[in-house]
Amino acid sequence: METQKFSRRGMARMAALLTAGSSLPFYNEAALAQEAQRGMSRGAMPADAVRISSNENPLGPCPEALEAIYKVAKYGGRYQPFGETAAFIKTAAEVEGVKASYIAPFAGSSDPLHRTTVAFTSPERSFVMGDPGYEAGARSAQFIGAKVHRIPLRKDFSHDVEAMCKADANAGVIYICNPNNPTGTLTSRKDIEYVLANKPKGAILLLDEAYVHFADMTPASDLVAADKDVIVLRTFSKAYGMAGIRAGMAIARPDLLEKMRPYGAGMLPITGLAAATASMQVKTLVAERRKINKDIREDTFEFLTAKKFTFVPSQSNKFMLEVNKPGMEVVKALAAEKVFIGRVWPIWPTHVRVSIGTQDEMNKFKSALVKVMA
Repeated sequence: METQKFSRRGMARMAALLTAGSSLPFYNEAALAQEAQRGMSRGAMPADAVRISSNENPLGPCPEALEAIYKVAKYGGRYQPFGETAAFIKTAAEVEGVKASYIAPFAGSSDPLHRTTVAFTSPERSFVMGDPGYEAGARSAQFIGAKVHRIPLRKDFSHDVEAMCKADANAGVIYICNPNNPTGTLTSRKDIEYVLANKPKGAILLLDEAYVHFADMTPASDLVAADKDVIVLRTFSKAYGMAGIRAGMAIARPDLLEKMRPYGAGMLPITGLAAATASMQVKTLVAERRKINKDIREDTFEFLTAKKFTFVPSQSNKFMLEVNKPGMEVVKALAAEKVFIGRVWPIWPTHVRVSIGTQDEMNKFKSALVKVMA
């Protein structure tokens, strides 16, 4: 009976996905940023615009990734000319310390985020997240009729894991973005382990580590290796600078990955696979980029502190800035100065999110901020 129930539910979800087409509210970071800026100029951004709105890495792909793309692109008429998927999985498994069967490649981390949400939530099983938090999974849950519980962050801006575990005895997914988007703050390993020990029966922990490479923290792939009820998401869009190329992965037990697979179609392009594999093989890349981002971020924070602005101390490549007025007013005012920052979260209406750009971009942001806030 349970198998039939799941089958009917799965068929209903698949039908909804297939018939909805372009109306699906399955956004990634870029789409959410565009939506937030609706009503402002819809034309192309000026060539000299400061683009610090979508948590992109202005450094772009590393030279090794670019070389890998160049070498493989001419074979683009083939789906997998040289076994790029196998090479990606082998490399990722070695880096993460898990079995190859625990790695599933995707075109970024948004795809597995939505698949996981659709696979493990339903009108009977809810989605639990922190607030403010990354909204894409919640939109997927709402689309299939699942209830969403938004739990305010603690005063230290970490996830309130006790409240999240108590939010709904029938929760299907507890979602934690760590470091969090938009705050860039960390939830401790102790708290992550608390969720796994105290979550509702049958729920899974969806741990989004899109920004893990920017922070001084230990990734959670060892929890996957220990066969916990956790799905870890990774992307090459952030520290690796591949937002426009698209590559990512889900790391989980094979049975959890298998439940995700029916809720989507498509493949990771060979260019993304080759670039991601080459990037993982550059052993110094993450540490070097973490330092570059940290140096620019701390310089920005020193400026904001000197100017008596209030902000959330971040360990990521973005931060939340208190502007003491409706946040969208500041977003639009900065856009008029050709400085494009991120969006506003309803729970914090007077905060705006700012991504970390190059030093030159952040210097322009500083000047524009002083001007619009005068």
